[in-house]
Amino acid sequence: CDSPSVISSQRLADTAEDADLYHEFNASLEFDYFNSLLINTMDEESNYIELGGEFPLEENEHFNKLQVNTLMSDIQVPTNVYNKDPDILNGVYMSEALNDVFISNFQKDPTLTWQFFGSSTGFFRLYPGIKWIADPNGVVTFDCRNRNWYIQAATSPKDLIIVVDVSGSMKGLKLTIAKHTINTILDTLGENDFVNIIAYTDYVHYVEPCFKGTLVQADLDNREHFKLLVEELQVKGEGKVKNAVKEAFQVLNEATVNVQGSLCNQAIMLITDGAMEDYQSVFQEFNWPEKKVRVFTYLIGRDTTFAENVKWIACNNKGYYTHINTLADVQENVMEYLHVLSRPMVISHDHDIIWTEAYMDSSLLLMTTVAMPVFSKKKETLSHGILLGVVGTDIPLLEVIMLAPRHKLGAHGYAFLITNNGYILAHPDLRPLQLSHEVVDHIK
Repeated sequence: CDSPSVISSQRLADTAEDADLYHEFNASLEFDYFNSLLINTMDEESNYIELGGEFPLEENEHFNKLQVNTLMSDIQVPTNVYNKDPDILNGVYMSEALNDVFISNFQKDPTLTWQFFGSSTGFFRLYPGIKWIADPNGVVTFDCRNRNWYIQAATSPKDLIIVVDVSGSMKGLKLTIAKHTINTILDTLGENDFVNIIAYTDYVHYVEPCFKGTLVQADLDNREHFKLLVEELQVKGEGKVKNAVKEAFQVLNEATVNVQGSLCNQAIMLITDGAMEDYQSVFQEFNWPEKKVRVFTYLIGRDTTFAENVKWIACNNKGYYTHINTLADVQENVMEYLHVLSRPMVISHDHDIIWTEAYMDSSLLLMTTVAMPVFSKKKETLSHGILLGVVGTDIPLLEVIMLAPRHKLGAHGYAFLITNNGYILAHPDLRPLQLSHEVVDHIK
């Protein structure tokens, strides 16, 4: 569909890639930008604080009477990301080129609403610029990389089996970190993905017995159900990883044979504080030499005695190893697996256009997000597959429906929208029944 929003997203993606191509990374770059949390903030001497300069805002009818700046975008950075990290500063500086395109897109198509660029490093450039409000604790938890539009555009659909160690050695803080890691992984999944969770000690059990031996769609209800069950996990016994990993491979293999699941990427996410037993044979039996299933490993806790074992599992199964010491480490370390899964798509430079499922915004309009991945085009990075981020635009579904040639539909004809993954975005016989959690969280 050559809708204005698709064209706008394409222009943003092209501009971001060209800007990165001609930008040379500078580790000592000093650059002041408009941080959406800090704009228009002064110190005790009435001077604007760093990254918080004067940023004019005016109420705008088109944006639900919010105070916005239609002449400029600004930058949101999650609390867990350092807002002057060299990667952030270079990315923000590079993406300044998007400002003119944001404005041009809006001038050419006034029906557009929010336009944005979510960076793989964690910053979020939003047009028109707004003042971002932290929660009562002064924390900004919004991370663009966890949004459905980002995940769907950045990676292909995937089947994940999360395998978590709940043996006695995982007690205390380790179990807390492990639970948070599982929840963070679940937050990276969308409607196109399939998942299950296996816990193990000296025996294997599914956190949801009703889902034994199968994969379930990672929709919001299933993800929230898994989170409740994960919270109830308790530790005991001795950890024996071999049987748990074997069970995970069998589930994934059966899904492939029966043409079930996402029919795309498959991965096992192993969360443990160590692997001591003879586990190599299970990979040799189920995954070598093709290595169709990637294995990502998360070593929990400060003890690194078994780090080499856990690292070996990931490195010999086309995955990624990471060590998580604290709760603060979880978010960034979990996101690494998305970069690995995106590499084949990045190397092939496959600019798939993503239309998210319909949601309702604050003005009670049905909306969809049109998103597109942004890749590095630098010659030295092409073989590695570097995902720079995702661009997107939010549009009312009514505007898309209006593109239908009504004069050709006939007396009893009607237009409807359905995505390539089976979501009905709009249909005259369907009406929204209630607001989902994602609608409430959809803040741009």
